[in-house]
Amino acid sequence: MGNLHANCLLLCACLVIINLPLFFFEFSPPSSCKLKRKFNVIGMHKLGDVILGGLFEVHYGSVFPELTFTSEPHPPICQGFDPPGFRHAMTMAFAIEEINKNSNLLPNVTLGYSLYDNCATLNVAFSAALSLASGQERQFLLDENCMGIPPVVGIVGDPFSTFSIATSEVLGLFKLPLVSYFATCTCLSNRRRFPSFFRTIPSDAFQVRAMIQILKHFGWTWAGLLVSDDDYGLHASRALQSELAESGLACLAYSEILPWGNHPEEYERIVKVMKGSTARVVIVFGHQMHLIQLVQQVLKQNVTGMQWIASEAWVSVEGLHTPEFLPVLGGTLGIAVRRGEIPGLKDFLMSVKPKQNSDFENSMVKEFWEYTFQCKFSPEDGDALCTGQEDLQNMETDFLDVSELRPENNIYKATYALAHALHDMLGCVPGKGPFSGHSCATLQTLELWQLMYYIEKVNFTTSFGDQVSFDENGDALPVYDIMNWLWLPDGGAQVQTVGEVKGSVSRGEELTLDEDRIFWNFESKQPPWSVCSESCPPGTRMVRKKGKPLCCFDCIVCSEGNVNNESNSVECISCPEDFWSSPQRDHCVPKKTEFLSYHEPLGICLTTASLLGTFICVVVLGIFTYHRSTPMVRANNSELSFLLLVSLKLCFLCSLLFIGRPRLWTCQLRHAAFGISFVLCVSCILVKTMVVVAVFKASKPGGGGNLKWFGVMQQRGTVLVLTSIQAAICTAWLFSASPTPHKNTEYHNDKIVYECAVGSTIGFAVLLGYIGLLAILSFLLAFLARNLPDNFNEAKLITFSMLIFCAVWVAFVPAYINSPGKYADAVEVFAILASSFGLLVALFGPKCYIILLRPERNTKKAIMTKKQNDRK
Repeated sequence: MGNLHANCLLLCACLVIINLPLFFFEFSPPSSCKLKRKFNVIGMHKLGDVILGGLFEVHYGSVFPELTFTSEPHPPICQGFDPPGFRHAMTMAFAIEEINKNSNLLPNVTLGYSLYDNCATLNVAFSAALSLASGQERQFLLDENCMGIPPVVGIVGDPFSTFSIATSEVLGLFKLPLVSYFATCTCLSNRRRFPSFFRTIPSDAFQVRAMIQILKHFGWTWAGLLVSDDDYGLHASRALQSELAESGLACLAYSEILPWGNHPEEYERIVKVMKGSTARVVIVFGHQMHLIQLVQQVLKQNVTGMQWIASEAWVSVEGLHTPEFLPVLGGTLGIAVRRGEIPGLKDFLMSVKPKQNSDFENSMVKEFWEYTFQCKFSPEDGDALCTGQEDLQNMETDFLDVSELRPENNIYKATYALAHALHDMLGCVPGKGPFSGHSCATLQTLELWQLMYYIEKVNFTTSFGDQVSFDENGDALPVYDIMNWLWLPDGGAQVQTVGEVKGSVSRGEELTLDEDRIFWNFESKQPPWSVCSESCPPGTRMVRKKGKPLCCFDCIVCSEGNVNNESNSVECISCPEDFWSSPQRDHCVPKKTEFLSYHEPLGICLTTASLLGTFICVVVLGIFTYHRSTPMVRANNSELSFLLLVSLKLCFLCSLLFIGRPRLWTCQLRHAAFGISFVLCVSCILVKTMVVVAVFKASKPGGGGNLKWFGVMQQRGTVLVLTSIQAAICTAWLFSASPTPHKNTEYHNDKIVYECAVGSTIGFAVLLGYIGLLAILSFLLAFLARNLPDNFNEAKLITFSMLIFCAVWVAFVPAYINSPGKYADAVEVFAILASSFGLLVALFGPKCYIILLRPERNTKKAIMTKKQNDRK
């Protein structure tokens, strides 16, 4: 235990604090430590190489003699012998005997035990725990370093949470392991406060979660709660409400406290609350006396149709299995401590006998014998003499009842947990240990914190299949039996196991139910329906009713674009960007995509018009090529006419880039091709206009010098320069902020409009502005030359064509801005086609008419002759 002298001082200090001045030490030379006095507590002992301690409730209570400052302190007198409590103690003795016979567990080590009675009294329990921690002999020798095997290396117990709290807070300072089999308080899971406490029974928190699993399994979201007015009930109420609030699986219609004592008016009020509620399920954390008064009022007010859920405190109480109560309590579901099968225990209990001339105290066995056979080993006043040879076989006693081994199951596992920890510790290989310098612990140098290390890592399976291990809080993997009250035809009841709930590290609580075996106390023989509001179907969300619990709600249809594919969901989920809600709002469907397609009527019409314009350009180009030697073609630079036809052909073809699903290359190419094609076209028109004006001025006296500036090379150069400027604008636009495909959802929530984002509005504006500048310049020059005296005045045709061109593009800008989605592309294609057809018809229609239908006018004389009405 480390330095035992320091431990003695701390123990003495603890005794002074709790007013138990019964235990003192005298300090002799360093080689020994002597007990001045010891506690007088009831116990039984067995020698062994290693001693395990045990604390059990063998008596119901105790009476303390009056203490004075001058009188010698006397131990309390324990009263009310409890045969089941003694059976619990003997179960630990049986487990130790079984371990000692097991050659695979702790070979060459014999376990002994010291088992004490706590008399259901805190002072006695604390005294017994300190006795186990300090040892029993009047004097025990230590080596020079005050090291050695501790008096006990671990304690099984205490069964009460309050007692376990008191003993663990003190003995935890020395890291003395305590493994309780019945203390359920959630507070004992506090590892900082109780570092050496372990238990093989689930905590109250798990019982609450187990009940919630039952509620969840049957879909009961609306339940009432009744709890006893004590720590057990109030703590359970807080835990249940906290768990329900956290999980959101169910909520409470009401929560009432069951008073102690006889309070019929309060029970009458509580039952009226139950009767007025729509909840058909009622959870009760109470005791037998509470249930008796409660059910009496339920019968009095004729409350029927209730499904009761019982806590472990009353689920197995036989006093409630009466013909009077079963019409109400029949079909009850409840939580019970796991039942176990311990082979050989019955035979061991049958073999218990008081030992004469024993080296150790055997007071518990002797008292059991006297209680069972109503005799005395030291008879007085006519008492029967106990011989110790009485036959236990024919006695009817609860001590021998092994049909429901529930606490015994946990005692058995707690004892084996300590044994396995010792086995693992002694199996440590020197040099590979877990402690400093890879050292191992030994019995001679054992410090109890070293044994705690191994207890924390215990993991084994009992002979009846239960797994035993402890989590970081010292709690074993929890397991409860689910019990059901079967109402028998003869009016009696049978409490049957219909399932279990287990705790899993990875999956939480796992509920297993055999529903075919459950007895439902209803005409339908089916589980009841207990909800505040009916389930919300997929496609809706729950909206809490104002002033009502969470389980009372309205179902609201999810808004557009939001879905919910689960029932009873509190919110709808937004669909991903490319999806939209189905009409039922229960799943997302891909959004409809919209763009100017080749397959829709509008796209087909525009494509046809584009191809038609291209075809006409090819035909006109063929006509001009075939008649290239005629004056009509050769007039005003036939090369510009051919280049103008090619540019118009490109204008028609570039409109096809605006049709179809936008892609990166089409977005980048469409505006560049459109801008360059139209600048090439307008540049040719501008140069032709300038040539017409120059030729007219050259025909006047002194004007011949103007023609030198409008030769063929100058015309080509002008077109190239003007077109290169537009190419530079397009290049700068593409490199700085290139147009890209864009999924636009602003126009329609349920549609994706695929369009080309221009990238840079400035770039697009400059491109259009440059085309407009050239067009306006061409229009002005052509307008000034419209009245030239030639028979065939091309300036008039140019004026008319540029008027159409400008009108189309002036109308285009507002129409384009106000057109959504694919219609913006359609407007732009329409503007391209309209302006291209306007130029084609206005510029080449009259020429083709003359070439094909009026060949007599396709002569140099006809072209150069003035009109008759122009002569003066």
